[in-house]
Amino acid sequence: MFVDSHVNLHSEKYAADLGDVIARAREAGVEAMLTISDQLSSTDAIKAIAAKDPLIWRSVGVHPHHAKDYADLTAETLISMADDDNVVGIGECGLDFYYEYSDRKVQESVFRAHINASQETGLPLIIHTRDADDATRDMLMRKCREGAFTPLLHCYTGGPDLARAALDLGGYISFSGIITFKNAADVRTIAEMAPLDRIIVETDCPYLAPVPMRGRRNEPAYVVHVAEKLAEIKGVDVDEIERVTTDNFFRLFAKARDPRKPS
Repeated sequence: MFVDSHVNLHSEKYAADLGDVIARAREAGVEAMLTISDQLSSTDAIKAIAAKDPLIWRSVGVHPHHAKDYADLTAETLISMADDDNVVGIGECGLDFYYEYSDRKVQESVFRAHINASQETGLPLIIHTRDADDATRDMLMRKCREGAFTPLLHCYTGGPDLARAALDLGGYISFSGIITFKNAADVRTIAEMAPLDRIIVETDCPYLAPVPMRGRRNEPAYVVHVAEKLAEIKGVDVDEIERVTTDNFFRLFAKARDPRKPS
């Protein structure tokens, strides 16, 4: 079985056919998914989706684009929200200095709250970082001195220094359909470098559909194409990528129940 470690199932792009989208994923062998919080106002919609399916888990968090709307966010709020059984991660959170929809200082403050929540709950920290490698690395290194947490660099497009820093902290790197894009040689280099036991796969759907689906609305079923490209990069067969990335997912998101194991 495959796990799509980062989906946005509450997107309006799925409003008309979410059931069909999930069914197609299962037909493709994508048995489980983690649907991601972009802002706290999405919580009810995300909660409703996850409540209907025991193999769809969820996170709690605020994307850096929306940090400006949650400038007073505290770790205590996130910790309280993470108490539900199907909440398995904190985020997505982080720093985005490319679009910079929120002030950098506000982004950093909100990111710190998420790290504190990850430290307190023991849940992995799902990180979005764009054009902010140095600031993200500095934040992770400062905060790790205060207490342990496990970072996940989601949909990673950054450089090797941040990737190595996250790996040194016991973290993981997730690859999306971007690794199939013609102009993404740098991302493929990171995928080649990353240890097999620290990588997982995702679609980040409905965005970033992989080749050969590029230009379409992305779906969890398409994570298989990400796995195929990752297998090519790592020089192994797709079955090995399926096994390894699924094992890695359940090791990282230990609160999620692995359906391959007896209850």
